[in-house]
Amino acid sequence: MVKAINWLKLHKIFSSVLILAFILAGYFFYQKYRSQNPEDLYLFSTAEIMDLTQTVTASGTIKSKTQVDLKFPTAGLLSWVNVQEGDKVKKWQLLAGLDTRELEIGLKKYLLDFAKERHDFDEDIKVTYRDKVLTDTISRILDKNQYDLEKAVLDVELKNLAIQLSVLSSPINGIVIKSNIPAAGINLPAGTTVLTIADPNNLVFEAEIDEVDIAKIKVGQTAQLILDAYPNQPLNLTVDSIDFQSTTDAAGSTIYLVKFNLANDQLNPLYRLGMNGEITISTMVKNQVLAVPSEAIFNNQVQILQDKKIIQQSVVTGIESDTHTEIISGLQPGQKVVIGNKPK
Repeated sequence: MVKAINWLKLHKIFSSVLILAFILAGYFFYQKYRSQNPEDLYLFSTAEIMDLTQTVTASGTIKSKTQVDLKFPTAGLLSWVNVQEGDKVKKWQLLAGLDTRELEIGLKKYLLDFAKERHDFDEDIKVTYRDKVLTDTISRILDKNQYDLEKAVLDVELKNLAIQLSVLSSPINGIVIKSNIPAAGINLPAGTTVLTIADPNNLVFEAEIDEVDIAKIKVGQTAQLILDAYPNQPLNLTVDSIDFQSTTDAAGSTIYLVKFNLANDQLNPLYRLGMNGEITISTMVKNQVLAVPSEAIFNNQVQILQDKKIIQQSVVTGIESDTHTEIISGLQPGQKVVIGNKPK
């Protein structure tokens, strides 16, 4: 009797488990093989007629179009400095100078040498060989005196030039943006940059354009600049020049420098050299063209909804904006294209 009761309990449990398994299998089978509407599975967009603008975006820095490094051509003891970083200077203003005492003494010596050579030359011409027959020997003596006189003149001119080059003056109106002079009284080697002057009224934004995009850039194209320091103050600029020679960026990639002049009415005293920003250049504009979201295209194909089915369709594309791509052929306005899977 007990065995019969236990058997009935086990039979009931087994039957319940088996029925539940059939129910679950039937549910999953139904979910897998039932006919589903594609609009329940995918996200769609519509091919539309619109205006497209193709752009190239690049980073860059504000620089001065007119900037000069000032150097002493000869070594010497720095005697005086009239400016420091941040000072405004005028064209031809004297900025710094070397100690010229040795040069001035040397100039006096060469002037005395010149006076002696001139005296000897005149004495030979007017006194020593005045009434002499011009022999080869006398001719050579007079020629040598002439050479000595000319050399003395050159010595004086060179020493005077050295004195003139011992003073630095600014060739432009501008601001001292860099000074490598700690203080007067130090010895400076020849050819070392002492001061850097930049014109703040002649600013440019210099952008680094990757070589894969440089063919799209043309002088005269419009652009919009957003500086990191002033994100809410966009500047409308135009491409003014494109470097012919390439260079490399910090990562070693090949780039070309493209410059945008900042017009006088756009100058702001808050804009400073070295400010970074991002510029977006409009390289091509097409009006009233057929376009779809760029994410709908993969390997020049799109998925379209046709008769409640998803079909692969080849397309020919044109220009791209930030969000859309032009469709030259392969689609008609109003057709729905897949842009992704619908979240479950």
